[in-house]
Amino acid sequence: MIRLSPFIVLVAFAGLCAAPVLHAQSLEAQRPAIRDALAAAEAGRFNAATLSSLSSHPLYGWVELAALRRDPDAISTAQAQALLARYDGQAVAAQLRNVWLAALARRQDWPTFLAAWKPTDSIALQCAHLQARQATGRTDAAWTEQAQALWRKGAKSLPDGCDPVFNVLASQGGLAPALRWERIEAAAAERQTGVMRSAARGLPSDEATLANDYAAFIDAVHPRALNWPKTDRSRRMAAYGLAKLAQSDPDTAERLLPQYADALGMGESERGQVLYQIALWTVASYGPDSARRLGNVPESAYDERLHEWRVREALSRGDWPAALAALRKMPPAQRNDSRWRYFEARMSEKTGDRANAQRLFRETASSPTFHGFLAADRLEQPYALCAWIPNDPATAKQAIARDPAIVRAMELWQLERPGWATAEWNDALSRFDDTQRRIAVEVAQDNGWFDRAVFSLGSVRGESRPDEQRLYQLRFPLHHGDTIKREAAKHDIDPAWVAAEIRAESIFNPKARSGANAMGLMQVLPSTGAGVAKRWSIPYAGAASLYDSDTNIAIGTAYLREMEDKYGVPYVAIAAYNAGPAPTARWQSQRPGVDPDIWIETISYKETREYVARVLAFSVIYDWRLNGTALPVSDRLMGRVQAKRKAFTCPTAQMPKS
Repeated sequence: MIRLSPFIVLVAFAGLCAAPVLHAQSLEAQRPAIRDALAAAEAGRFNAATLSSLSSHPLYGWVELAALRRDPDAISTAQAQALLARYDGQAVAAQLRNVWLAALARRQDWPTFLAAWKPTDSIALQCAHLQARQATGRTDAAWTEQAQALWRKGAKSLPDGCDPVFNVLASQGGLAPALRWERIEAAAAERQTGVMRSAARGLPSDEATLANDYAAFIDAVHPRALNWPKTDRSRRMAAYGLAKLAQSDPDTAERLLPQYADALGMGESERGQVLYQIALWTVASYGPDSARRLGNVPESAYDERLHEWRVREALSRGDWPAALAALRKMPPAQRNDSRWRYFEARMSEKTGDRANAQRLFRETASSPTFHGFLAADRLEQPYALCAWIPNDPATAKQAIARDPAIVRAMELWQLERPGWATAEWNDALSRFDDTQRRIAVEVAQDNGWFDRAVFSLGSVRGESRPDEQRLYQLRFPLHHGDTIKREAAKHDIDPAWVAAEIRAESIFNPKARSGANAMGLMQVLPSTGAGVAKRWSIPYAGAASLYDSDTNIAIGTAYLREMEDKYGVPYVAIAAYNAGPAPTARWQSQRPGVDPDIWIETISYKETREYVARVLAFSVIYDWRLNGTALPVSDRLMGRVQAKRKAFTCPTAQMPKS
């Protein structure tokens, strides 16, 4: 008797079944069964006889994908083609195709590979496609051009499957030394010395020796470089190596730079690249040589990042004229950002130019951001917030909710398959206009998928949609409101702060988990959760408890209370919540008595610096959502919860479109 694999039985069975659209109630009832089917597929444990009730389920294609990924070599060409035809036009088809193409490449079944081919972003499959064309005698001029284009993408390591393509390209004379050097230089800029050495293997021996010495210098600066040929390439390689050294040892890099600059004739561009890193890795810790090293960097080497650090360095020393001068050296677009316009106003104020300060505060106060809110506080005026609350007909939302890709996306989200859900979501949005896209975000929120408002509003394929930034009710969801209010009241914490922390940490995803193993809505580490739960007698049954929303909010809010009790003021507590106690203690000791806004801006860690500002701004917006008014952010960051509340206004010039 011939024994068919479970997957082949499943495919044959599925082909007999129709696929009517199921109602939402039916889908909810079938979630446990489809969850089990997916788990079984991934474990290689199919029983086709149990699948009859699922054959018409919208996610059946993803079950088939799970089985195919488990054993892609068990399916025949005819069965794969049937699957691709069945799901043509759906997001799952692209993933099915990629799995199938990878299996065909392993088999080296190049004619079938070419017949199934469709363009993909996968570099490995692009290389396999070139290999298939070469194996079937199609290495024409277009093949050479595409192979060379892939070679040029190799600043970092490429998949092993690309090696046969490059070997053929080299044998046909398509990897001339100039092209090898092009990749070597691209790899050097990324400090990818292994790629440099690999690309150098086909060079003439003297050039290969030099390329390998360049790679060795980037790995560890050595004196042989003093005798390199005085070429632009040598100067660039020396700059890469010294700049890399500066990131770990700026003192040594500064000491060695003149030797190599003189020996190789390095110009301002190369020296500036090294001096940039020397300054950056000194000022990031506010070292004593920060101002001097920043001054050594040629203005031509300054970018937005270093412009910011020049301002912060002066702020950290309380040198207001130097901070103002640094602000005025910023490019116009950067200088006009609400953050830097606010600090230009503050520095103007501190240096006695009150009129200019007031003008800049007025300009900044129109921005619904942390620094815009601070500026409004300086002027004692309401906050600018122009909310856009569309009034779309219920029928429009119903139509979007019934879109097959949206149905699949929402079901996959409910089944905790975020990657697949996002693939279906992106497929749907690629067909939607702006109104449909906005309504789709509402549908996602109805299903508890809140981050779609963050990732899908504000821009479309690189084109700005500024009015969508005013969709505050979508962009700042309120969920678990009763728990937030209860736990905030228990610990005398502003509920708007708790909501803001959840929005900043997880965008209200109760199953969120970070690379550092922070879990749940408020991204609590298991060790922290266990300790807080014990101190506050919160029921806790191990790390899995942090995925329970009520438990997570209870622990996270109690921890905020502990942080505020420890550090005295919320803005430092917020920094500690993000960065931990050791860095926070260092920042406190480095800059005691510094104004809160300046202390926040001079936090060393970019993530924490922006996190504190973001949470405080979000707190204002959640205050608006909860109460219609807000505690002034200048009082909020200091923990003054009884301050006079502020109203919101929408300046006429910023009225959202209806």
